[in-house]
Amino acid sequence: MMLNYDAPLYRPPSEARSLIFQVTLGCSFNECSFCDMYRSKQYSEKPWDEVKMEIDLMAKQLPDTRKIFLADGDALNLDSEYIVKIVKYLYEKFSNLERISCYAMPMNILKKTPEELKKMHEAGLDMLYLGIESGSDIVLKKVTKGAIAKTIIKSVNKAKDAGYIMSCMIILGLGGKTYSKEHIKGTAEVISACSPNYVGALTLYLENGIKQEFLEKFGEPFIRITDDESLEELYDLISQIETKEEIIFRANHGSNAYTIKGTFPQDKQAMLDKINWMKQHPEIMRPEGLRGF
Repeated sequence: MMLNYDAPLYRPPSEARSLIFQVTLGCSFNECSFCDMYRSKQYSEKPWDEVKMEIDLMAKQLPDTRKIFLADGDALNLDSEYIVKIVKYLYEKFSNLERISCYAMPMNILKKTPEELKKMHEAGLDMLYLGIESGSDIVLKKVTKGAIAKTIIKSVNKAKDAGYIMSCMIILGLGGKTYSKEHIKGTAEVISACSPNYVGALTLYLENGIKQEFLEKFGEPFIRITDDESLEELYDLISQIETKEEIIFRANHGSNAYTIKGTFPQDKQAMLDKINWMKQHPEIMRPEGLRGF
């Protein structure tokens, strides 16, 4: 007997081998115009009896579990004491457990006190995945992100101060052609100001169900960037990121035309050199069929 998930179920690519517990369903914000992950669900929180029953069940089925991801998009929205209770119980039941992680929104981190964040981390919540998407306030407003650059920086730094490993996502092409320069400039500034442990660059991909809403909320004609312009954005982003702290950078998602990876600050020049080489060799680009708008 396995868990009966409330579909759709999402997790970050790096949680591919993790055991997933849905402690919340949906997303309490659910208004980002580029994201339709939880549009089919009403946000709700699972009661302890149900969560405990599922943990007990899976502890028998998969006792050697090493990584656990708490879903859906908004587990950090739960009351801090409840998260502590869940996390402590998971470590009790899974003796080989090495990591527990979940998605986090800037507003969810900012609502917690530093003490609450520390308490959850000490209990065993190790890693948070946060969508930066853009560092441009114009773009963030146009895609109804529910955060501005300042609050994103503040939230990542607040979580890092409490001991969390931070993995952040940004979206190439989110400002379209019109706002490409400020999108990349602002995004580089945000990354430089909070130096997440990991940064993943995706390229804008809109599911059919959300496309019309995205275009309407954008408030003006949205001109999609080309693959060449996407590579240009990637070059500008990497060249403008300034950090003394180590940032593991990846642009290898299926939505990207090109694959770039490295670690700041030491690999910065090597990544820029590789992009310059790619510009001379467009034949290495991934087929359009793997990506979309």
